[in-house]
Amino acid sequence: MTRDDATPDSALPEIGIMLPRDLPAHQILDFARAADDAGFDELWVVEDLGFRGGIAQASAALAVTSRIRVGVGILPASARNVAFTAMEAATLVDLFGDRLHLGIGHGMPAWMQSVGAWPESILTSFEEHVTALRALLSGESVSVDGRYVHLDAVQLEGGPRTAPPILAGVRGPRSLALAGRVADGTVLAEPSAPEYIAQARQQIGTAEHRVVAYNAAAVDVDAHAARQAVRPGLEWIGEPGWEAHLRPLPFADEIVALRARSGSRAEFVAALPDAWVDALTVSGTRDDARASLARMRAAGADCVVLQPVGDAPVQALASLASIL
Repeated sequence: MTRDDATPDSALPEIGIMLPRDLPAHQILDFARAADDAGFDELWVVEDLGFRGGIAQASAALAVTSRIRVGVGILPASARNVAFTAMEAATLVDLFGDRLHLGIGHGMPAWMQSVGAWPESILTSFEEHVTALRALLSGESVSVDGRYVHLDAVQLEGGPRTAPPILAGVRGPRSLALAGRVADGTVLAEPSAPEYIAQARQQIGTAEHRVVAYNAAAVDVDAHAARQAVRPGLEWIGEPGWEAHLRPLPFADEIVALRARSGSRAEFVAALPDAWVDALTVSGTRDDARASLARMRAAGADCVVLQPVGDAPVQALASLASIL
């Protein structure tokens, strides 16, 4: 237990920090170093269409840090040839050892459709990709003639490697069940309230499976100020595609109704009751934030990744480090 905290460290999940997708390039390496120095367990980079590549960011972050694990969340399976995914992953393992966690998923439908990479069967595409990736990293000569993966005696040079943990970036019940069968863990996008984490755990159906949950976060000695700061991180939750995150919540229908009568996303988040903000984020005072994290841990999250909100992410990182 630290300080006079009512929530012991043993009740908390591991705590990660997200590298914002729009962080100015000249701040990326400093952000990674600061996350490492602050004591966060993990640093997660994102690969959102039009921003920055996940592998490139992970490589840079690993190169300037010495302790922190770096997760890639997520690489869309249908957008990559699995042999080249394996080459990139193997290179990072060769260079940096076991600090890489590799997230692979379906990708956002609109993004994948816009680049002509949305498969007819996202489940088959994902399963074929992950299965072949594991075989390649184990040093096998792999021949596959699947629906989406086609390899003819492909083998990585350098021999077998210990594959990094492969986590599924998925959200639907069938995808979560598949993740439980073929992946080492699952990355849950924000917001990951305890009810959503518990439901996802049930749908995954496998106890030996690591769950990483993303959540917008803000911490301040003034709980109201923290809630106000974190609200923009919830702007998108009323839009189509986030239903899976909201459905388990006791106020799910009320959120949908609020978004329907709100003229804009900004109006929507401004009208969210404080209790809903508390349930959907890691925010408030340090003690409030730690209590939220403990509830997420009890629901089944092994690691909660905090997403800085606002125009000063480096300063936000410093305030979020007070939770540790």
